[in-house]
Amino acid sequence: MAQVELFSIGNALVDQEFLVDDAFLAQAQLSKGTMQLCDAAQQAQLVQHLATATHKGQASGGSAANTTVAFSALGGTSFYACRVGNDDLATFYLNDLKQVNVQTHEKSLSEGQTGTCIVMITPDGERTMYTHLGITAELSPVQIDYAALTQAKWLYIEGYLATSPTAHQAVAQARQIAKANNVSIAISLSDPAMVQYAKAGLDILIDDGVDVLFCNEQEALMYSKTVSIEQASEALLNIAQTVVITLGSKGALIGRKGQPIELIVGEFVTQAVDTNGAGDAFAGGFLYALSQGKSLTQAAQLGNRVAAQVVSQFGPRLSYQQYQAIVQQF
Repeated sequence: MAQVELFSIGNALVDQEFLVDDAFLAQAQLSKGTMQLCDAAQQAQLVQHLATATHKGQASGGSAANTTVAFSALGGTSFYACRVGNDDLATFYLNDLKQVNVQTHEKSLSEGQTGTCIVMITPDGERTMYTHLGITAELSPVQIDYAALTQAKWLYIEGYLATSPTAHQAVAQARQIAKANNVSIAISLSDPAMVQYAKAGLDILIDDGVDVLFCNEQEALMYSKTVSIEQASEALLNIAQTVVITLGSKGALIGRKGQPIELIVGEFVTQAVDTNGAGDAFAGGFLYALSQGKSLTQAAQLGNRVAAQVVSQFGPRLSYQQYQAIVQQF
């Protein structure tokens, strides 16, 4: 296995995107802008109700996977640790990663059903997700080849793993290896629902701290139990060396101990049509820039640029050519 710069751990999910309105979300009792877990039968029932909705297609997803794809397509080297079933969706999913040179391992394949996520996009571009984790809910150290982590620059952890006790074990082992080999650790809080319902799990993933913590404004306020973004940043700096709070079209705030908060203004977007994967894209651009020796400010600028492109079209990822065009312009 070749040496990589980014080693990521996360859920492997195939996204199905649909256009809906707010009334549909209300009728389905879904909280707009969040992710809700469900079983296979519940997800199938929702899909039946979506029979008349516009289907925007199938895409490989999963928060950390989206970040890793962005990192790799921009020019980095990466490995994705995940768990998929032995089915057609797994073939589709792993082939997507291979297309942008994201390394995986055969350990990721196991008997079971590959996870799926129903992504509902409202006219304002906001995404709401209904997720059946499938076999990825049982991600454990057994499915992960940690060899590439020993020489990586970054270990990246998605907050959605907070709901899985076996994933906690996988992350704990990864953190131990990362610390022993001076690998920097980054985590994303991932979703307001994770902060609200699985904060104890997030605390386990964060453990004694991380080098970089990614979150959006709502997640920052909820996790820190504060009322202002400044207070939230200060509180989060107790568990992270650097806090990055994304603000949508406004850009991102960077918090560092002993320094004023820095706002990195976002890229102009005429209309956000789909926010699915925006935060993931930002993290991918940010970590890629840091891996290339760029400053935190430059990293946020690249993250903003990638995220702005992602929200201007449907789906959680760009094409390889789009990522390359962004990094060449940057």
